[in-house]
Amino acid sequence: MCGIVGYVGPRSAQEVLVRGLRRLEYRGYDSAGVAVAHNGSVAVSKAEGKLDRLVARLEEAPLQGRSGIGHTRWATHGVPSDRNAHPHTDTTGDFVVVHNGIVENYRELRSELQDTGVRFRSETDTEVLAHLVAAVYDGDLKEAVRDAIARASGAFALVAMTCHEPGRIVAARMISPLVVGLGDGETFLASDMPAVLDYTRRFLIVEDGEIAVVTGDGATLETIEGEAVERSPFTAHWDSDSVQKSGFDHFMLKEIHEQPEVIARTLGGRLREHPGGGAETALDELSWVRGDPADVDKIWITACGTAYHAGVVGRTLFERLAAIPTEVAYAHELRYSNPLIREGSLALAISQSGETADTLAAARLARSEGSSLLALTNVVGSSLAREADDVLYTWAGPEISVASTKAYLAMLVGESLLAIWLGRARGVLDTGAERELAAELRALPGKAESILGDLDKPRRLAAELARAGSIYFIGRGLDYATAMEGALKLKEISYIHAEAMPAGELKHGTLALVTEGTPVVAVATQQDVQSKMLLGLQEVKARRATVIAVAYEDDDEIGLVADHVLRIPRTADVLSPILAAVPLQLLAYYTARRLGRDIDQPRNLAKSVTVE
Repeated sequence: MCGIVGYVGPRSAQEVLVRGLRRLEYRGYDSAGVAVAHNGSVAVSKAEGKLDRLVARLEEAPLQGRSGIGHTRWATHGVPSDRNAHPHTDTTGDFVVVHNGIVENYRELRSELQDTGVRFRSETDTEVLAHLVAAVYDGDLKEAVRDAIARASGAFALVAMTCHEPGRIVAARMISPLVVGLGDGETFLASDMPAVLDYTRRFLIVEDGEIAVVTGDGATLETIEGEAVERSPFTAHWDSDSVQKSGFDHFMLKEIHEQPEVIARTLGGRLREHPGGGAETALDELSWVRGDPADVDKIWITACGTAYHAGVVGRTLFERLAAIPTEVAYAHELRYSNPLIREGSLALAISQSGETADTLAAARLARSEGSSLLALTNVVGSSLAREADDVLYTWAGPEISVASTKAYLAMLVGESLLAIWLGRARGVLDTGAERELAAELRALPGKAESILGDLDKPRRLAAELARAGSIYFIGRGLDYATAMEGALKLKEISYIHAEAMPAGELKHGTLALVTEGTPVVAVATQQDVQSKMLLGLQEVKARRATVIAVAYEDDDEIGLVADHVLRIPRTADVLSPILAAVPLQLLAYYTARRLGRDIDQPRNLAKSVTVE
């Protein structure tokens, strides 16, 4: 999730771009760069690290010009470095692009371009777009961009400029956000409105599948297919902080709503068409330098907090889909427990930041005992990523709220891809089963979006939960892992005591605490244990508890035992934790909001736990 800024008008483009990038640093801060057109050429300046490093370079060598584009990067393809920073140019330097998202087929495109003699300067997927635009350019930058994105697949936003068309910028949106800011004789382009709020409050939203042509006189919109789009601008009345949150009151809610895009981005390039039809998993980024994945005899998952809950899901996925015995352990417990890790095993270390101290220590221990180390992380170039034999990146983008939401879902998607891929490699899953699961994965972004279309029910239920002293979360199998994450989200930000347990365990002690009106949140998506789950809920109802269930939209039986039901679209049961987490996130958010809590920065907690 990177930040993009563009400008055409009478001001110093460098000044506008840098100011805009400062407002977008929350979207990425691995590197930054700007490109400015002047006197028939385009000059580029960029630097690894936070924006201040780029500013220092520009103070030494400022760029003159009245139009330009800028970028602040959250690394996906290629480690943070000067050469991987945006903007990227073609071989001549006449064409320059910035990009937010992932080009799924960049390897094939890169190979084709190299066969024509193109030499690449970076490791990024973005650079292929600069060369594609240059290769097809025939006097019209808009048409060149149209042709280039027709060849590229993925979820992204692309902005291009060329010295051959001064004062003109062309942008295309394929899922990743873009807005146009309209001024008096000047026009702005950005990933998000805070970038240009100092200059204008009149905006046009570039919708998915549209191209925008930006000049000093304004902007024109059309579809990728070339049909003109008429759209009236609107006036933003928010302050800069609320606009940074895209109109949401908190980063947590914004990040919950970003999850459909995050799922699509994490899947990007990892599902490819099978020659016989349908899709298959493709984890080409994993080199498995220490052996054949089919030879893995045991998986050790280690993590903390929300990442640990993702690991609990992973244990079931790896055992059920790949037939690999799997253990999951808190990192701070594993490192002191003398685990029986042996050569031939795989250690999967999960950390959003890649800097969690206990997880790093446990990962190092596993490696020292002869295990291969695979990192599942969100941050390119993090300590965990550098130390691992292989890395599976989640592409969730920067997560500002302390309580993790979108990073958690991205972890689950990454584990699902890995489990399916391992299952095929080991002969556990046949082609038909893999295609069915791949089809379900592809449908997840849309299904997650549909859950976010109904916020009234979790908002209403929050009023009831906000009065509770204790809340119990229950589930069986994979639903228990979801219950664990739901309980954690609630107590993190609402400060209400919440406890999760397997549904069958409730009657072994905790039922003594369930009395009239006690809220019990039941996750019920696993069909193989559904009858047992319903029986357990009957016991809860007999104590006059208030039952809130998370269940499939076509599950009629759950309504017979639950007072309230939060519905999710049906999917494969092994993938249900990805969808079932969303209503629980919303339930926690609205409960905390009703109680007036500091949602994005809850007391006593930090985003990245870098101490033991």
